[in-house]
Amino acid sequence: MTTNPSQTTLDWVEEREAPVEAILAAQLPDGHWVERDSFYTGKYRSTVWSLIILAELGAEGGDPRVRAACEAVLRDAQDPDSGGFSSQRSKRAGGGLHSMVAPCLTGNMVFALIRLGMLDDPRVQRGLDWITTYQRFDDGDADVPTDWPYHIEMCWGRHTCHMGAVKALKALAEVPPERRTPAMQATVDAGAEYLLRHHIFKRSHDLTKVSRPGWKRFGFPLMYQTDVLEILWILARLDPAYAGDERAREALDLVASKADADGRWRLEQTFNDRFVVPIETKGEPSRWVTLRALEVLQAAEA
Repeated sequence: MTTNPSQTTLDWVEEREAPVEAILAAQLPDGHWVERDSFYTGKYRSTVWSLIILAELGAEGGDPRVRAACEAVLRDAQDPDSGGFSSQRSKRAGGGLHSMVAPCLTGNMVFALIRLGMLDDPRVQRGLDWITTYQRFDDGDADVPTDWPYHIEMCWGRHTCHMGAVKALKALAEVPPERRTPAMQATVDAGAEYLLRHHIFKRSHDLTKVSRPGWKRFGFPLMYQTDVLEILWILARLDPAYAGDERAREALDLVASKADADGRWRLEQTFNDRFVVPIETKGEPSRWVTLRALEVLQAAEA
């Protein structure tokens, strides 16, 4: 039922609203939202978050206001030393603060910038290089480095932060397969295996346990958080074979089970009260969630 949606459902999904103009109306003249130095900490109304939403909604990257937002993030959040993205601006040296580069933020920014048409920009390529150079997929069973950037324990530690791994792959999923370098493909392969080893949302060392119950509730957009549907959607975009892997079966069954009688999926979690503009209504059928669910289920059967 879910892989063969009715024309009514397909038409309904196509009507999904993209409140891009309302978001851009709140933008400041310097390309930021809220204020320059709150580009990350102003959750979830400031620049980093607004840029993620614009990318998720399919904003036009050639729009001067969108490009100004991209330039603001590249100017103030990208670490000039490494190409990764930081949660703080270095007021002394300019650019992102080297000590605060984070994997989930880097993945999200590279995802957004590529989706907004900047794949060929050398600065975005440096962001991709950061991912392929530094992103790890440790599973709590090996010694891990503690030097930069692994000094931030909540992002790395003995077990890699799931969100950091997911957002790194989300960025790489925006690179067309024919343009992935060997280093990119190696990172994709390692990351996909990491997620499949966890059966998407389980503890790899005890597959009877769910890593985080909240991942079973679907939302859009997810910012630095993730859920079962987003992970499957990213894997399907990287390679449909990943979504069809037997280790993803329980996660796929969970997605299929959430379709209502009309073949639609609800928005189960949201940051709506903290966005510049609400995105759909919590508890109601979601066109964005439904679109992803249909894409995932169809990819798994391909």
